[in-house]
Amino acid sequence: MSDYYNAFEMSPVPPPGPDAVAPEPFRGIYGMPAFVTIPTSDLAASVDFWVRGLGFFELFSIPGTLTHLRRWAFQDVLLVSAESVPEQAPAMSVSFACVLGEVDSLVESCRALRPDSVDGPRDTPWTTRDVEVITPENARIVFTAAKPFDPDSQEAKDLAAVGITPSDAGRGDNGGHA
Repeated sequence: MSDYYNAFEMSPVPPPGPDAVAPEPFRGIYGMPAFVTIPTSDLAASVDFWVRGLGFFELFSIPGTLTHLRRWAFQDVLLVSAESVPEQAPAMSVSFACVLGEVDSLVESCRALRPDSVDGPRDTPWTTRDVEVITPENARIVFTAAKPFDPDSQEAKDLAAVGITPSDAGRGDNGGHA
């Protein structure tokens, strides 16, 4: 990993920790470096779930055709009208960063709207807490919050064994993220 360097200043994701504060919703217009397009047979119901359950906001909409949703910068989703959606969620998932303080409310909001939509939270070997949500369109969405990095933990030892070690520069503690 010696060819890599700390570039956390490019990311809206705050440093990991129990007191990390999520950035404000980002309403700027930019060229999207990546985004997800998800077909839905009920655009209004999908938008409602993504907004009230997952914390996205509607950036803009083409009525009956497309709704562009966003949370933080670089967390863009296009919901597009379709005749049908898959009957079950695929194995593939899309992940969005969140902070630890958002995990419980995200789980509660999603379960209030769709009781069986949430799996987790669960802690990962790469020091995140993840929540998997199956949306009304049967998309598999994972919200992942970095946990504080404990250099004495088993996770730290496991990461070091594969060459991932913390940087001593400001935000570069990796938070489990290479």
